[in-house]
Amino acid sequence: MNHLDDNLNIEGKRVLLRVDFNVPTNNGSITETSRIKKVLPTIKFLINKKAKIIIISHIGRPKGKIVPELSLKPIAKKLSHYLNQNIVFLSETIGLKVIQNSKKIPNGEILLLENLRFNKEEELNTQSFAKELSKIGDMYINEAFSCSHRAHTSVCEITKHIDSFAGKQLVEEVNTIEMLVSGAKKPVTCIIGGSKISTKIGILINLIKKMETIVIVGAMANNFIKHKGYNIGKSMVEENQENLLEDIIKQCKTNNCDLVLPQDVLVAKNHNSKGQLKNLDKIDDTDLILDIGEKTIQNIFKIIDESKTILWNGPAGYFEVKEFSAGSNKIAQKISENTKNKFLISIAGGGDTVSAINKFGCSDGFTYISTAGGAFLELLEGKVLPGIKALEIN
Repeated sequence: MNHLDDNLNIEGKRVLLRVDFNVPTNNGSITETSRIKKVLPTIKFLINKKAKIIIISHIGRPKGKIVPELSLKPIAKKLSHYLNQNIVFLSETIGLKVIQNSKKIPNGEILLLENLRFNKEEELNTQSFAKELSKIGDMYINEAFSCSHRAHTSVCEITKHIDSFAGKQLVEEVNTIEMLVSGAKKPVTCIIGGSKISTKIGILINLIKKMETIVIVGAMANNFIKHKGYNIGKSMVEENQENLLEDIIKQCKTNNCDLVLPQDVLVAKNHNSKGQLKNLDKIDDTDLILDIGEKTIQNIFKIIDESKTILWNGPAGYFEVKEFSAGSNKIAQKISENTKNKFLISIAGGGDTVSAINKFGCSDGFTYISTAGGAFLELLEGKVLPGIKALEIN
């Protein structure tokens, strides 16, 4: 797989840079900037190399229609602030005007194009759209690992029509995750949450074979708690998953992987009421499980202390509300502390997990944080990502 390196002569070349600026917004304001900040080193590298930089990305799901609220225009302002230079924004993605602007921008300058998904062909992986995109650049760089699990035009088909390279961040991300799965320092622990067990069954089965311990938290733990015969009240649960749960438990026993579940939980009558700490056998019919309890937190601390490598995907509770944020907050703080003290290699991934880590001020305490969701999980599952395969083939 060709990748961006210091020896490439790109001065004066039009570099079509695919990034992932799919960031959360509220009334036009960007509320979380991790994905923008993550690609800044690559952009600065290209600026210093005096390339003509044409950035393409998507945001949201406009389904091939022009949706003003999903324009990339606010990204231009944010990017300009971070780089301290002017960003030229075009409200188009392909066409003669785009081609002309891509040629006339000075070396080291940046052209940001409109949302790729305003064109319905982006998600259809079409040759026609790929050919139009390829006219905008002399070379293509994929720096959107978080989109590389999708067979979309700007990720896959485009590599057949233009000299293509993997970005530095993409290579680092793939290598880090593969290291975790195949050659991490043992003991290795995975802390995994999320709401649906069915979407993570493949990942769990793959990780069980490589991990010493798997800790289940968040809404996913509700499935296991119910499976063990406890009442979970009104808590979120995925129905009809008994066979999956049995399979996971069986696989853990077969592979000598400890499966750790909550011992106590924080419950409430609704998301806005005060939490009450309860053992599992004390949960009422009207209770909602919204966080893990203190005994569970202390048990997880012990596991973290005994681990050499930690993978974290999925918060421990409804961390957006302070009342139910203690589990996620304390796990983030503990992993960060152990990592800073050189006791631990820590990798975290997934949108909610990254949001929690940022919220609690721990982002500088992790060995590696992946802003990817689906791509991160699919690589953990052992799948070949379409975007990575396209770079390898072409």
